[in-house]
Order: sequence, then structure tokens, then C-alpha cells
Amino acid sequence: MNVENAQRFDGKYAPNSTATFYGNVVITQGTMKVTGDKAVVHFDGDQNVDHVLITGAPAHIQEMDDSGNLMLGHASQLDYDNNSGIAVLTGHAFIQQKGRGEAHGDKLTYNTQTSEMTGVSGDDGRVHMTFIPKPKPAAAKGSTQPAKTSTAAPTSANPPAGTPAHAGSAATPQGQH
Repeated sequence: MNVENAQRFDGKYAPNSTATFYGNVVITQGTMKVTGDKAVVHFDGDQNVDHVLITGAPAHIQEMDDSGNLMLGHASQLDYDNNSGIAVLTGHAFIQQKGRGEAHGDKLTYNTQTSEMTGVSGDDGRVHMTFIPKPKPAAAKGSTQPAKTSTAAPTSANPPAGTPAHAGSAATPQGQH
């Protein structure tokens, strides 16, 4: 996890400690990018990042999933668990998954490893979600339906090859009666 930008820093890098970053904080890890006004980074006993609490007006997160779809989210507060990859967005939370849909609620939980999401009611007592259907596959240009074949028996108007035509039938050329 990288803190790429901050205007001020308080704390220390030590077991079971915290470090607080202030002012236009930008944190990246892989394809994930988190921004906010303030970030509190919590370290575990091995000095690894355990989780990060980001606040802002609002705090933002973006993540590219394994399928190349961008997830964007924002809320008043964002708590990211570095071990599980779960981001909890609280306070006017919004998440949009490109090609999939979006959700609004008071609290949204997003798993950055599986792209699964859960939500808790918003100000009006409801979680709002919009799902975008997958587009139907288009037929390839220039492709046509195969022609239907017929196995109908020959009629007297079209006798099988080698069978003499009867005088006056439709198979007799005009003028040869």
C-alpha cells in the first residue's frame, strides 16, 4: 500500500500503531485508488497495514476488477480492510460498477476481491440499486440463416431425370407438341 500524496503526517511506523495523513490524501494498492481529506492507517503486530479509515467530503475509492470493469464509490467515510479486501462505505454511500449497475444507501459494503456488494438502508429507509442488463450478442455481419432444404416428392410437372415427359405437360417445351 502506497501513500502517494498528503500534506501532513502524524504517527509512526511501528507494531500495533497508527499513522494519520491529512490533506488531499491519495493511497494506491494494485489497481485500487483511495482518496480523501484524512486517512488513518492501522498497522498490525508485524507492521503490516491492517486497515485504513478514510474520511472526506466525500472519501473516494476506485478499483478495476479482474474482468477490467471499473468500480467507483464515494461516501462520508470509507473503512478498507487490507486483509479481506472489504471496503465499507458509510454516510451517503454510492457505488457504481461499470456495466453492472449502481447502489445508493447509508452503508454499502464492497468486496474488492469478489466484486460482491451488500447495502443497508439510506435516509428514506431503503437501499436503491440499478442493475444494467448484459447486452444481447449481435449476429455477425454477413452471416445468414442456413437455407431450408426440401425433400418433397417430384410432381408430374417436374418428372425425375430420365423420365419422358408426357405430351401437353408443363415439362414439354412450348411449341413441341
